[in-house]
Amino acid sequence: MKAPQQLQDALVELLGDARLASCALPGTDLALWLIDGENMDRAFSPEETRRILHEPPYWSFCWASGLALARYLAEHPQWVEGKRVLDFGAGSGVAGIAAIKAGAREVVACDLDPLALAASRANALLNGVELKYSADFFAEADRFDLILVADVLYDRANLPLLDQFLSRGREALVADSRVRDFQHPLYRRIEMLEAMTLPDLAEPEEFRHVSLYHARRRP
Repeated sequence: MKAPQQLQDALVELLGDARLASCALPGTDLALWLIDGENMDRAFSPEETRRILHEPPYWSFCWASGLALARYLAEHPQWVEGKRVLDFGAGSGVAGIAAIKAGAREVVACDLDPLALAASRANALLNGVELKYSADFFAEADRFDLILVADVLYDRANLPLLDQFLSRGREALVADSRVRDFQHPLYRRIEMLEAMTLPDLAEPEEFRHVSLYHARRRP
């Protein structure tokens, strides 16, 4: 299958020789369109670095927490079976795709970035599933059984969102490998998972240890 042209063009604007490739995710039956790491085994120029930092193509990576959450849902489908699910900050859509494959009744991939939603669409097609899409979490009704969140807390400014997730869903599952002093009265850690970002960014070992937190809305 040919890489989606819109995504390929967007990637080339950032990195002239970058290519998307269909990549099987280890430990899953999923595949995603990801940046071809073998083709990018070189140093970035200062201009490329500036562009990447200004507008990073999050959607072209499968981040460790997203991969860990996808594996977890495959092993524990009871979290999503028959439920309405929203994948917040969907990026590549990996968590949402894993949820629909594990038996979710409905999955909405939600992301502010139009390219992330395009990537989620392309990856859903690649995996033979159907998702719904939203660019505005706060425009969604309070109708979800579960909010899935992976790799969103890398920016500490996003921590207040932990309260907001429960404004749209009865429960939330948050996968994170970045916050070491995670504290919130409604969230408790239920699992420690292992995964790595694809393609491999040679991240520190600590970022391969993914914490999974659960919260339930108070009555």
